[in-house]
Amino acid sequence: MKIALVHDFLKEYGGAERVLEVLHEIWPNAPIFTSFIDPEGLGPHWERIKKWHVITSWAQKIPYISQIYSPLRFLAPYFFESFDFSDFDVVITSTNAYYAKGIITRPETTHFCYCHTPPRSLYGYPTRMNWRKNVFTRIYGYLINHLLREYDFLAAQRVNYFIANSEEVKKRIEKFYRRDSLVIYPPVDLAVSHSQSAINKYNKNKEAKSQEPIANSYYLYVGKLAAAKNVYLAIEAVKDLGFRLKIVGKGGEEDSLRKIANLNIEFLGEVDDKQLVELYKNCLAVIFPAADEDFGIVPVEAMSFGKPIIAFKNGGVVETVINGKTGVFFTQPTVESLVGGIKKLNKLKINPDECKKQAGKFSKKVFVKKMKELVENYL
Repeated sequence: MKIALVHDFLKEYGGAERVLEVLHEIWPNAPIFTSFIDPEGLGPHWERIKKWHVITSWAQKIPYISQIYSPLRFLAPYFFESFDFSDFDVVITSTNAYYAKGIITRPETTHFCYCHTPPRSLYGYPTRMNWRKNVFTRIYGYLINHLLREYDFLAAQRVNYFIANSEEVKKRIEKFYRRDSLVIYPPVDLAVSHSQSAINKYNKNKEAKSQEPIANSYYLYVGKLAAAKNVYLAIEAVKDLGFRLKIVGKGGEEDSLRKIANLNIEFLGEVDDKQLVELYKNCLAVIFPAADEDFGIVPVEAMSFGKPIIAFKNGGVVETVINGKTGVFFTQPTVESLVGGIKKLNKLKINPDECKKQAGKFSKKVFVKKMKELVENYL
């Protein structure tokens, strides 16, 4: 059985890339097809990814593709349709915004699509950039999105079996594609795979206190610095309360976020997994203010370290966080509502073991078992 993996692009490392990495672990001999790679954007994760067998499309030859990939998304269908999958029995696409599911296969080839979400920009969901704010991008977006919605629906009909990363995304697949799907939650394994190495690192360097985060003295945000993530809410809330906040991630909103931050707000940029483990272990709680999140791996990662979540109540996060038990929800995308959520959490006694137990439902072990059963049992 010959299997191929397909991913939208490799220009950053987030939840979708963690899924791809585990798919690669399950089927290590499967080549990975993608539109383009940006080693610099992948940061410390490039050291692992560069060892994979990755095949890029002709998009890789376009100058500055990692900067202009979004305006050129009307070309994305041609990137993926240019690949030849005639030698493969199974193709598994991992996709959200760049139409990897539009690949063309033989009738005998089975196409499984792991859908992180239908493209958010096409269906009215908040995106990483507020493209409606500028008159030129707004006009361009409305024109091109109409054509891409038609293509996106057509591409969805090429898929044999859809896998949704949450019940929220399952509803979107049914609504926009008129297709059924099976929910298999993404793998969360950070605590398991790095706990011992993190402990060893901490013990080795415990005397260098200036290099270690001060335990239980700060709140943590992890994720892209994008418009849809509402990071500004976390910044303004901790400013009002006089708390510290550490921000992990990068993105187009970083400059504007830095302008509203004070000295209690620390931007750490991209960090490797070992650093991220330390930050999770030593934080008070994780703030997750994203709007209409598809699934949200970060809250589950935090819970796997016994840490509670303060999350905006919408999207996939309502499937993972138990209000009052593993965290709290705030109900409006406002600073006042988030401040209320932080104050509410501070009055609760969250049991770390309950957080870890809840995170275990979304483990890598469960993901691997279900994906292997799905593919192998069908074939």
